[in-house]
Amino acid sequence: MAASEENSALFPIFILTLMALPLVPYTIVQLCHAVTRKATNINCQCSVCFRSGKYRKSIFKRISNFSTYSNLTLVLLWIVMAILVYYIKHISTEIQIFEPFSILGVETGASDSEIKKAYRRLSILYHPDKNPDPEAHKYFVDYISKAYQALTDPVSRENFEKYGHPDGRQGLQMGIALPQFLLNIDGASGGILLIGIVGVCIILPLTIAVIYLSRSSKYTGNFVMHQTIYAYYHFMKPSLAPSKVMDVFIKAAEYMEIPVRRTDEESLQKLFVLVRSELNLDPRNIRQEQAKFWKQHPALVKNELLIQAHLTHETVALSPSLQRDLKQMLALAPRLLEELMKMAIIPRTPQGHGWLRPAIGVVELSQSIIQAVPLSARKATGGSSEGYGPFLQLPHFTESVVKKISRKKVRMLQDLRDMKPEERAELLTQVAGFSADESRDVEIVIEMMPSISIDITCETEGEEGIQEGDIVTMQAWITLHRGNGLIGALPHAPYFPLEKEENFWLLIADSMSNDVWISQKVNFVDEATAIIAATKAIQELKEGSGDSVREINAAVKAAVDRVKAGSRLVMSKFQAPAEGNYNLSSYCLCDSWIGCDAKSSIKLKVLKRSRTGTRGMVAADELPALEDGGDEVEEEDEYDDDYESEYSEDDEDVKGKEANGAVVNGSTHVRGDDDSSSDGSGSEEN
Repeated sequence: MAASEENSALFPIFILTLMALPLVPYTIVQLCHAVTRKATNINCQCSVCFRSGKYRKSIFKRISNFSTYSNLTLVLLWIVMAILVYYIKHISTEIQIFEPFSILGVETGASDSEIKKAYRRLSILYHPDKNPDPEAHKYFVDYISKAYQALTDPVSRENFEKYGHPDGRQGLQMGIALPQFLLNIDGASGGILLIGIVGVCIILPLTIAVIYLSRSSKYTGNFVMHQTIYAYYHFMKPSLAPSKVMDVFIKAAEYMEIPVRRTDEESLQKLFVLVRSELNLDPRNIRQEQAKFWKQHPALVKNELLIQAHLTHETVALSPSLQRDLKQMLALAPRLLEELMKMAIIPRTPQGHGWLRPAIGVVELSQSIIQAVPLSARKATGGSSEGYGPFLQLPHFTESVVKKISRKKVRMLQDLRDMKPEERAELLTQVAGFSADESRDVEIVIEMMPSISIDITCETEGEEGIQEGDIVTMQAWITLHRGNGLIGALPHAPYFPLEKEENFWLLIADSMSNDVWISQKVNFVDEATAIIAATKAIQELKEGSGDSVREINAAVKAAVDRVKAGSRLVMSKFQAPAEGNYNLSSYCLCDSWIGCDAKSSIKLKVLKRSRTGTRGMVAADELPALEDGGDEVEEEDEYDDDYESEYSEDDEDVKGKEANGAVVNGSTHVRGDDDSSSDGSGSEEN
């Protein structure tokens, strides 16, 4: 019985130890990360963003930022540990060692007369006839009487002096730190123990497995539904015009699951009148087009109208329920657009190439959604190929303001960015009629805008020239500059309700054949990951070239310094096509800003194969696998004349680019800045 009580008393200590072993080191690591984390503001500081409340550091915002699942779990575990410590400290059952001399209050080795004298003294205090207290009676029987008997009996006293116990030598006892009621296997206790074992060992793992399998069967690793991926893959076409990308985007299964209420009908009817000009309706047959629009699936009608309401800033006309639905749609939009982009650049051709035209359309739709700019505002006008849409992402800018400054020959966003701050402030205050505070807001946003430059090298490792069938290594350094000195930042997006990181897509493509050869997502916020990736890529490249350890370390150090200065390394390999000259283009497209993309031309010369052997050749099973239906001829969609991408090229553009680019004997090398200053730029090396 004593052993059971001892095991039961040790059970809280056992649980406390198991909790403290992982919890204490994890908490220390988290606190160290929190202390060393930089407190730099990477969000826009203009008054429009401040009024949106998205970055306001209120007490509720701080609690919300802290209230993540990991942080709440950490706090809860520490509370449980504190309760266990308090319980262990004040536990009622204490384990005491039987010491008869100390119980009677005599010294070790006392004589029989001293023991009897101490017993009589304690009997006066604790004997039931002298003290009616039940606790005194219990103490007298359990301790005083047993101690007196152990010291007055010769055998018991000898055993105690030799072995430390009145009963003599004691055997080794082992137990388990579990509550006493679980150790008593008889009756209901046995059933409780059995239920606990079955629950922990069988039911709990099965429950976790069922939840995981049910979720994994519905969602991908990026938390996008499999139905959405299938729909995007099925509806994606090689000739999909940018204005038609919206029709594919709203077919996401996540959006289709948003309920369509009867109470929403009146609000949607009013919203249709407000955004009708943004819908792809033929004005020559407007009645038939309207009827056709409303005959669509109700969820598709609702999804498109809500997105158009966001783009045109008509959200005030929405009911509270529709505003909640719109916020839910916008929260899902970044990851859905990323998956839609992947469906555009996924290998579709026998050469493993994706499609350029829909990829550009997806990025432009992402830019419009983040900045809340109508797609119609991006139509090419007489003085600008990009329309007045890029100006609308600046605070306090409207279409009338754009018309005013265009009279001063500021027709493109880059024209405004190229001006000196003093000239820009004078233009905005005197021509556009801005106040000093409004002009300051514009200056803050322009300093937040990224400027991208690209340095691309294509070469065959260890060989001169690029011959057909060679494995070509593409190395691209993408460098970002901002007027305020930041590298990673959150875009100015006051109408987008959630925080959104900037992402860039690097595409190496043939605009004539609509083929994307290489695609890569680039992020400038996570510097640590970029350093690790650049270090690994440079090490593998230099080791393959046979460089020494010293040269490898120097190259890695230079790459790390370049990453810290605001550059990102993208490396990829592709098999050189058949002999010929290829006029490629490099695109670095930002998914959050309009008019901040970079584009350059690359002229790739592939020679006829003259080397012996098959060095660098790729086996057929190593080529990019075709997706189901990838080799089928897609039905060509009619290009939409209503809205063309700013990257659409006519024959004159192509002829002009044939003289541009950069060619190196054995490699292709090109540097490019943003498309306003680097289109067709290049330098030839001998």
